[in-house]
Amino acid sequence: MKNLGLIVFGIGIMWANAMQASSLPVYLDNGRPVEERIEDALSRMTLQEKIGLLHAQSKFSSRGVPRLGIPELWTTDGPHGIRPEVLWDEWNQAGWSNDSCVAFPALTCLAATWNPAMSSLYGHSIGEEARYRNKSVLLGPGVNIYRTPLNGRNFEYMGEDPYLAARMVVPYIKGVQSNGVATCVKHYALNNQEYNRHTTNVTVDDRTLYEIYLPAFKAAVTEGGTWTIMGAYNLYNNEHACHNQKLLNDILKKEWQFDGAVISDWGGTHDTMQAIKNGLDLEFGSWTNGLSEGSKNAYDSYYLADPYIKLINSGALGTTELDDKCRRILRLIFRTAMNPNRPFGSLCSDSHYEAARRIGDEGIVLLRNEGEILPIKKAEGTAPRILVVGENAIKMMTVGGGSSSLKVQREVSPLDGIRSAAKEIGATVEYARGYVGDVNGEYNGVTSGQNLKDSRSAKELIAEAVNMARDADYVIFVGGLNKSNHQDCEGSDRKSYSLPYHQNDVIEALSKANRNLIVVNVSGNAVEMPWVKKVPGIIQAWYLGSEAGNSIADVIFGKVNPSGKLPFSFPLSLNDNGAHSMGQYPGIKRNKENVWDEEYREGILVGYRWHDTKRIKPLFAFGHGLSYTSFMIGDASVDKKEITQSDSITITVPVTNTGVIPGAEVVQLYIADPVCSVTRPTKELKGFEKVYLQPGETRHVSFTVGIDALSYFDSDSHQWKAEPGEFKAMLGNSSDKIASTVSFVLKK
Repeated sequence: MKNLGLIVFGIGIMWANAMQASSLPVYLDNGRPVEERIEDALSRMTLQEKIGLLHAQSKFSSRGVPRLGIPELWTTDGPHGIRPEVLWDEWNQAGWSNDSCVAFPALTCLAATWNPAMSSLYGHSIGEEARYRNKSVLLGPGVNIYRTPLNGRNFEYMGEDPYLAARMVVPYIKGVQSNGVATCVKHYALNNQEYNRHTTNVTVDDRTLYEIYLPAFKAAVTEGGTWTIMGAYNLYNNEHACHNQKLLNDILKKEWQFDGAVISDWGGTHDTMQAIKNGLDLEFGSWTNGLSEGSKNAYDSYYLADPYIKLINSGALGTTELDDKCRRILRLIFRTAMNPNRPFGSLCSDSHYEAARRIGDEGIVLLRNEGEILPIKKAEGTAPRILVVGENAIKMMTVGGGSSSLKVQREVSPLDGIRSAAKEIGATVEYARGYVGDVNGEYNGVTSGQNLKDSRSAKELIAEAVNMARDADYVIFVGGLNKSNHQDCEGSDRKSYSLPYHQNDVIEALSKANRNLIVVNVSGNAVEMPWVKKVPGIIQAWYLGSEAGNSIADVIFGKVNPSGKLPFSFPLSLNDNGAHSMGQYPGIKRNKENVWDEEYREGILVGYRWHDTKRIKPLFAFGHGLSYTSFMIGDASVDKKEITQSDSITITVPVTNTGVIPGAEVVQLYIADPVCSVTRPTKELKGFEKVYLQPGETRHVSFTVGIDALSYFDSDSHQWKAEPGEFKAMLGNSSDKIASTVSFVLKK
């Protein structure tokens, strides 16, 4: 009887548990399909609760549904590190002591690795930091196309080529989202300058839109599966991009079947009805000073808040659009904040610093190395004397630049990195300022703690550097741009293509004082180099984040063999860039309206497409980057000479390390369509692979080319087309260095 009682008791407990489980709302049952949970949650929500999902409740968060246990969404700026916490309604810092982060290299550097594995590592690492800080959405990465070297925000993007950007963004997204944190790919679309960014109306033909400015966004959606997209500030077809019928409804949600949420850029929403009808789902940053502007409760006065409720209550609108927006936001919440399988993440870990350094090492580009001045090595019986010159050798670069400004746990300066590495070869290092640029080290309450003030004149600074340079074995000038207004910074474009702060004068003077001169250009943009032939060693170093100095030193002293390639062209002069030669940058102001019209007259001829087709020699070509070893790309072969529309072809090419040290080469595949009924670029990137080789080692690299790589976008039929005829596959290690070409025919 005792055992029978235990059995009855156990059955009772099981029955009670079953009844309790069956009474749980479906939306709380993690075993149910997400779409079923969404519909259940939606059916339980009031009108007020639905509207509450659609807009911010603070600077970086939006409401959940507390009554139903649906949590808030918390966003954070990226894409290079997790932004420090700010006050609820202000941009200034909240004053936390535990919100420092690792700064990863800027996305220009990531693109310069030409290595999707580095992109995956980057995404996974930054995703872990976002998850540890309990963020639901990382506001990045950015994939706007590099159209002009004056764009202050180019450093946040992945270069001038849509294929390269597309291939690099997908692993980043997957890496981040594996942590249960959504990426918010930005800024969709045509946000290619900061000057008048809120009021510029872009005019661009459909072919250019689809071939140049959309492919990376499409890959982010259809291949990367990004859970959110951020609208841009600018207008397109006279509608703001954050509520744009063609961009958001027609292309993003219908053509690409995007099932995630569209988030406005902060302050990018301008009209309630357009926001409702034209595809915006979640509104942030209208009246970006929180409660200090607008009505008493600014958040409830957002365009998708009380004004939306009034339209529904008056009968002017139904709830079809509202329910669609809520479904998308609930889907986002279930994928992030209500995802029980999210890992816990980690912050400022050794592995994250290691990842930042590896990405920096691979992304640094060796532009010039005449006489093999690099790497610096210990000469037998002597200790090299090294002079480092330039403000960028000591200035923290993680503070500033706009929304990518970070509060880091540590940042290794180029000077400190060089000094540390120099000790290993017994070298001595001295420093001279050379120039004074921006001595400010504060952004939104984050301070670098540096005092960079120097009252000496430019003449005095140059004289000091030159006197010290005469006694040095090597001079390393670390200059370039910084992350201040009108340089590499959100909200403003550069005023000139040349280096600021009299740096050209410093470099010219140093080149006369010491022939062993190395220039390290720290920037996210191309710069003019009138002294290029006088400087034997030139390195493009980007903004490298927390491990900047160590990565730069790794390359200078040969601990790492450089393998980075330029993700954009360096024109000789600004007029050699298509947007400045043919386009309407920065736009033409409309009469009596605060709108600037800008037509992209250069069309599809962006970057190397412009240089190649117009036969304008660049300073440094797209894809260019040297190594401390040498490579030979051999004769390419094809597995067939003819293909059909439904077929593909395999192109194979041998690549050999012909030098004496291990290294990596990026084999680049370009496709040319020599005879076509429409204008096509001389060639277009359609494949690449980074190959690591030991001295004397040969590997065969293969690319599979299908109809997609041969097609152009036909605006009249709104379809991609490939015309029958001869195509050329061109293989090399930069857009201006083609080693082998093979032809094949696309049959009718």
